[in-house]
Amino acid sequence: MIVRLMGEGQWRIDESLRQRLNELDEESLAALERGDEADLDAKLEQMWALVKTEGQQLPPEDLSSSDVVIPPTDLTLDETRQLFEGEGLIPDLPVADASAT
Repeated sequence: MIVRLMGEGQWRIDESLRQRLNELDEESLAALERGDEADLDAKLEQMWALVKTEGQQLPPEDLSSSDVVIPPTDLTLDETRQLFEGEGLIPDLPVADASAT
């Protein structure tokens, strides 16, 4: 899965990190629904830190499409709300069937 950190570039992440980000995504959505900007910012900062420390940064010339876009903490609640429309930041992607390869 490829994650874009808005304004920072793209990282490839593995399934275990995707699951952890999904948990933070759900917590972020709850904070957004409560209008708790401080908690939302904290969750987004955690997501950024995980991606940067545990993901593999892709070179700038890599034009792979992003599966997920994580916004920075400097967006307003309304701007972030627009990004979370639908399923949140981390979509429920089908798990690849290893036997199909």
